[in-house]
Amino acid sequence: MTVLFTILLMFSTDNLVKAKPPEPKEIKPYAENWYVTPEDIIMDIIFPSIDKRVINEYGRDGLFGWQSQRIVGIVYNNNHSYDVSVRLKVPDERNIPGNYAQDLVKVRVSPSCDSPKIGCSHGFKVEVLEYKHESK
Repeated sequence: MTVLFTILLMFSTDNLVKAKPPEPKEIKPYAENWYVTPEDIIMDIIFPSIDKRVINEYGRDGLFGWQSQRIVGIVYNNNHSYDVSVRLKVPDERNIPGNYAQDLVKVRVSPSCDSPKIGCSHGFKVEVLEYKHESK
């Protein structure tokens, strides 16, 4: 019995020694010939912060259907951050198709920076600065 156990142990540990780690998956483009604009990239970065704020403003969990219409302004600040203003369409409380409230949100994007040359030292941060209900 001991001999059988020893032989099984030798074979099982031999397989573990020869085991290779899994190959990393190749990163592939989402789609071939897909055009991405700088606005798409900016919206991908600020979307989660805006989404949380829209839900907070309207007090409805699972608020689906709000849309960003467009970026209406980008301002570069002297602290190495950008203020991005985005116009939104949010479904009204009654959920009547075609009825939307117009909102304007201002988001500050602070890229990570640690440079004495330009005088900044902070990590990456996205924060909503201002939220205006332009129409309801």
